[in-house]
Amino acid sequence: MALTDVKVRNAKPTDKPLKLTDGNGMHLLIHPNGSKYWRLQYRFAGKQKLLALGVYPAVSLADARNRRDDARRLIAAGIDPSEKKKSEKVEQSGALAFESVARDWHASNIKWSETHAERVMNSLSNHVFPVIGKRNITDLKTRDLLQPIKAAEKSGHLEIAARLQQRITAIMRYAVHNSIIDSNPAQDLAGAIATAKRVHRPALPFERITELLSRIESYRGRLLTRLAVRLTLLTFVRSSEMRFARWSEIDFKNALWTIPAERDELQGVKHSSRGSKMKTPHLVPLSKQALATLREIQKLSGDQEIIFIGDHYAYKPMSENTINNALRKMGYDTKTEVCGHGFRSMACSALIESGLWSKDAVERQMSHQERNHVRAAYIHLAEHLDERRLMLQWWADYLDANRERAVRPFEFAHR
Repeated sequence: MALTDVKVRNAKPTDKPLKLTDGNGMHLLIHPNGSKYWRLQYRFAGKQKLLALGVYPAVSLADARNRRDDARRLIAAGIDPSEKKKSEKVEQSGALAFESVARDWHASNIKWSETHAERVMNSLSNHVFPVIGKRNITDLKTRDLLQPIKAAEKSGHLEIAARLQQRITAIMRYAVHNSIIDSNPAQDLAGAIATAKRVHRPALPFERITELLSRIESYRGRLLTRLAVRLTLLTFVRSSEMRFARWSEIDFKNALWTIPAERDELQGVKHSSRGSKMKTPHLVPLSKQALATLREIQKLSGDQEIIFIGDHYAYKPMSENTINNALRKMGYDTKTEVCGHGFRSMACSALIESGLWSKDAVERQMSHQERNHVRAAYIHLAEHLDERRLMLQWWADYLDANRERAVRPFEFAHR
């Protein structure tokens, strides 16, 4: 028999859960503690399922029947009411908001370094979330995704706009892969923004190397700074690879500097865990001149963990602006003439123009990533270390040959 309001109100709990049937699959479940729950039993896709309809007396008998009838209409239309209820809860909780999905995507990239992960999240928090973060990701169209990208482009930040496009596309792709959306509207973002013009770091022509060497050796600032500039020129490693270097990485016996993929973080020093930019150990053969320079540096900081200690604290490295500040004091404009990173361009150009070294050896020493993924699969284990040892020594000797007068790489290579 169908239930009545009186029966429901007067129903008493027992030692075990008690089920009072109403009809059409609905029943009232009474727990031993006296709580009363409306439930609907139904079959969907060949499976027996149970749907919660509410708690009595907040949900009356009439209300429960209305909810039962709504659920049965969904079943008749081929919709599982339990799954629909779950999706509605997810949507109401904000789990389908773009920001929520973006944070899940961010958390899924476990191979990122802490620094890169922080940089990615900051770009999203600053440029994307304020615009579309609270929007339901299933409602977003290409024009919506373009808003934060176009805003960055309009402000002149073309590099940021390009990165936002890449990250938004990846987030939407993640949503497709996780069945949150059916198609990726970000695919149509390609070509929507202007391409940022690549700016090359300033580097001196070969004819001015003699002048540069003279100014380095005449530098009257801090001795460790002068030696850092000299070693940077000899090894042409990147700024962070140099600044955060540790004495434990230097093998004097085998004349080899191994820059690890990641370093132990220095307490209170931001980004000090950075190692090789390519996230794999980078080998730097040390020329006789580089070893001699390191011996001089060892007298100044050999009792410390880090090689290039700062001006005020021995446990902190020199500033990221140290090399460029020194070049400015030497009389160079670091925006138009030469900067520390420009030493890499000078070395790479000289090595190639000499005609002595294979392209693979030069690229390996520059720590560049192979763009051809098929080729990279075959050469990733090739270190060309013997050739690179000769190459680094040749570069150091070439610099020495330029102390008296300018000599072009090809001329020096074929004397």
